[in-house]
Amino acid sequence: MDVPKHRANRTTSLRDASDSSKMEGTGSWDAIEWTKIEPIARFVSHANLDFLIEAEQVVAEGHGVVLVNTDDAGTLMVTNFRLIFLSEGTRKVISLGAIPLATIEKFNKMVVKVQSNSRHVDKTPAQRLLQVIGKDMRILVFSFRPRTKQRRVVFDALLRCTKPARLWDLYAFASGPSRFNNTTPLVRLLDEYCRLLCLGSFRASIDIIENGSYTLSNDLWRISSVNSNYTMCQSYPFALVVPKIISDDEVLQACSFRARSRLPVVSWCHPLTGAVVARSSQPLVGLMMNMRSNMDEKLVAALCSKLDNGSRRKLYIVDARPRKNALANGAMGGGSESSSNYFQSEVVFLGIDNIHAMRDSFVRLREYMDTHGRTSSDGMSSFLRQGGSTWGGGNLSSMSASVSTLGDSGWLLHVQNVLAGAAWIAARVAMENASVLVHCSDGWDRTSQLVSLANLLLDPYYRTFTGFQALVEKDWLAFGHPFSDRVGMPSVSGTGSMAFELSRQPSAGNFSSSPGRQSSGTFSSQPPASSHSHNSNNYSPIFLQWVDCVSQLLRMYPFAFQFSAAFLVDFIDCMLSCRFGNFLCNSEKERQQCNVFEACGCLWVYLADLRTSEGGSHVHYNPFYDPLKHNGPLLPPAAALAPTLWPQFHLRWACPEEAQAGEIEAQCRKILIKCSEMQKGKEMAERKAKEVTNSMESLNAELRREKQLNSSSMNMAKSMSKENMAIKRAIQSMGCKVHVSGSGECTVDIESNPDILCCSSRKESNSTVRDDKTDLPVSVLVTADDVDGNSGIVRVCETLCPFGSGGGGCRWPNGGCAQLGSQYVGLKANFDAFDQLSIDDSYFKSE
Repeated sequence: MDVPKHRANRTTSLRDASDSSKMEGTGSWDAIEWTKIEPIARFVSHANLDFLIEAEQVVAEGHGVVLVNTDDAGTLMVTNFRLIFLSEGTRKVISLGAIPLATIEKFNKMVVKVQSNSRHVDKTPAQRLLQVIGKDMRILVFSFRPRTKQRRVVFDALLRCTKPARLWDLYAFASGPSRFNNTTPLVRLLDEYCRLLCLGSFRASIDIIENGSYTLSNDLWRISSVNSNYTMCQSYPFALVVPKIISDDEVLQACSFRARSRLPVVSWCHPLTGAVVARSSQPLVGLMMNMRSNMDEKLVAALCSKLDNGSRRKLYIVDARPRKNALANGAMGGGSESSSNYFQSEVVFLGIDNIHAMRDSFVRLREYMDTHGRTSSDGMSSFLRQGGSTWGGGNLSSMSASVSTLGDSGWLLHVQNVLAGAAWIAARVAMENASVLVHCSDGWDRTSQLVSLANLLLDPYYRTFTGFQALVEKDWLAFGHPFSDRVGMPSVSGTGSMAFELSRQPSAGNFSSSPGRQSSGTFSSQPPASSHSHNSNNYSPIFLQWVDCVSQLLRMYPFAFQFSAAFLVDFIDCMLSCRFGNFLCNSEKERQQCNVFEACGCLWVYLADLRTSEGGSHVHYNPFYDPLKHNGPLLPPAAALAPTLWPQFHLRWACPEEAQAGEIEAQCRKILIKCSEMQKGKEMAERKAKEVTNSMESLNAELRREKQLNSSSMNMAKSMSKENMAIKRAIQSMGCKVHVSGSGECTVDIESNPDILCCSSRKESNSTVRDDKTDLPVSVLVTADDVDGNSGIVRVCETLCPFGSGGGGCRWPNGGCAQLGSQYVGLKANFDAFDQLSIDDSYFKSE
């Protein structure tokens, strides 16, 4: 999509007008001069909406709308999948204004009432605004034409489409699997279990799952089917890895001592040492912290297999909560373990805050980015805020205040706490060969963050594309992170009221609580309008925070990950958009009940298809990845765990230029692309060189054959010359004289017999030496005045042929060497005949 450009046909930009209005003592929002916007079409032809994806349909439209963030005018469309802003000038989608409906956290109708110090009544109508707040760090404000009902049409459409009555009213079900068909993750989970247990020869399938023949094991651990029907624990997967010495009956007894029956199970095991990372929920020890379970203690003790020296392995029980929170949960029946009840164990509290603190922190971070970014939802640049125009958005004190505000959000501190906790867990497993049991309250938020990050640090496989998918599907999806509640989508229970509520915002009279947004204009709420928000008890960006932690590790270890930060951004966008079915519902059981895997498309297939389109040069690939450099665990020291803003995600809307922090990565990718092109050119040149070499070898072989034929012909010519000399001497030995003329004619005079006038031999002057010896005939013509019958022939034969029999017979009757014509007697002899004759050796002797 094109970067949004400011409209050239606007007489006064929103920002310039706001400055001028301040000098006149009027409000800044009355500067939008609607009458000076060129008229545009009242509708957009749906036939040309090639930017719509499959099964996406336009539900409502607003025309002449201004995107306040970029001061662009255009058309605002609501589809069954997203909100789209179409630029009036380019007729293309502005990426900032295109947000999936599921990514919208809340939206509000706002009214701007303009103050005026003039005595005359200000007849300028109040501005109608629509504020859209996204879960992906963007805050959008759209301004609508006054005295129209377009804002109401768009707002009502958003209410209907962002709050579906049922789960299957989501776009993911409307679009279907399309070409991104999904396979059941149950098979992939079993394959991952078998990889962890080093059962490489086993391959899972639906048939194996249905007949229950997947209960495999190694020396220490086994795959249990005790939860195959989700009767023991509804939020756990159908298959669990438990100690081999613990039976299914003991597992059923132990689960009753843990919150929501989420008993301790293995998440990852070291293939050599036998140390494990296990997970569970909090124990139900009660207010007095004195409740115990023998089966739970036995199960936890079984996680600590013996070391090679025979000693017992140490166990760390990691409680992700602050200690005071764990004690407070005891009043509701929960609590934490006592190290005295669990053999050779140590209880550690990490002090990570709950989902409510994370949600509030994210809100403050988003407001900070919108307030202090280059452009924001109030249509003013940070360069012009705080009454100054110096670099950085004002004077030094205002800059320091903005940095302080970032720290006050607490987001980076929370990220650091999660990273430090995961690094500590990984170090205990890798350096001490200890086993670690991790839990929080329910074991599906902070526990999922810590366990999956620790696994990512311990196992290089999880730092690849396929491994990352296996990690997310195992520790987040299979183990029941409530995505519907945390992301804010309707659950299987039906109406969607769990995730949404309609209420008036108490702060609707203020556009923002940020101090940098004060202007002479005032914002007032519109009583009839209601706003849209999430249930504060459920929504929280827990999974987004985990992906942020992964991006921090990628920044610290750029050679250790096969995927790039761009992949993480696309991944989290797909998850938030709910375009695919992978992250719908709250558990594996619910997704099975809704048949999500067959009814919806697959996020993993979609991302893999993007990478396949460009191969190794795709932006999802990390150009620095070196699997040999970090083929073991990553154990960052505490001093290295200093997180920063994730520019590709946090800054992409408020500071788009600074969001391109991966410039070095982009340059490296360009170099790799050039190297790839050069490699292809080299391979093509090598193929051509090989073809030329093969052609040369073929020509050389042909030349050698020609030389052999030439040599054979020369030898044959020498042989024939030798034979001709022998014939000449033979004829001369009979008293004949041979005369050879320059024209090639050979005349033989026979002096001893007066009856023979002449014998002549002729060779064709233009003949060439051939393999067929019949091409060199020798003819002897004999004439006589009175030759009668065959006597002349006989005489000629006896004269010329020394092998005639004494009785006038011929010893070579089948040679065909004499024939009688009408007047002449001809004697024909060819080289084949001479080859078969036994000529006297004396003929070939030198004179």
